Amino acid sequence: MARAASGPRSLLRPRAAEAGNADRRERRPLALGMRLLAMACAFVFMVAFAVVLARLTLHPSPASEALTHTNVRPGSSLRAYLDQPALRDAVKQIGGNLLLGVPFGVLVPLVAPRTRGLLRVLLLTAVVMLLVEFAQGALVTGRAFDIDDVILNTTGALAGYLLLGRRMSRAVHARRPRD
Repeated sequence: MARAASGPRSLLRPRAAEAGNADRRERRPLALGMRLLAMACAFVFMVAFAVVLARLTLHPSPASEALTHTNVRPGSSLRAYLDQPALRDAVKQIGGNLLLGVPFGVLVPLVAPRTRGLLRVLLLTAVVMLLVEFAQGALVTGRAFDIDDVILNTTGALAGYLLLGRRMSRAVHARRPRD
């Protein structure tokens, strides 16, 4: 009786194994040519993003020189943005800084597979944005260091990574199965 009961189970096991193998075949990583093309496109977009970032953040603004001040207290600039009478200005400042970080979360894991992972992307974004803010504060007329910009940029990178970067990176740089 036990033998009869195990018979149908043993018949199901090979079918389940076949279904598992079919799933693995369907989830195969992209072909090498497609992976290289995706990495090349990501690299081009990363360079273009770097140019846009430099134009937006390192462009002198002599007219606003008297208005700028260094902010090293997290949340200080955010409160100032939100206290502005025009909501549009607050949305422009906060949303712009968030959007500025999104390409890092999407492109960095594609261009540099070793940076794949939430903490690595966040750390790299924070370091790059800190360097940009230091350059703004030290070298650019009418610009100042603002820690809230770094926080918003890094938050944007987090959103980009979670929404798109992680999936794209997994598709382009599939992990090799361990034997």
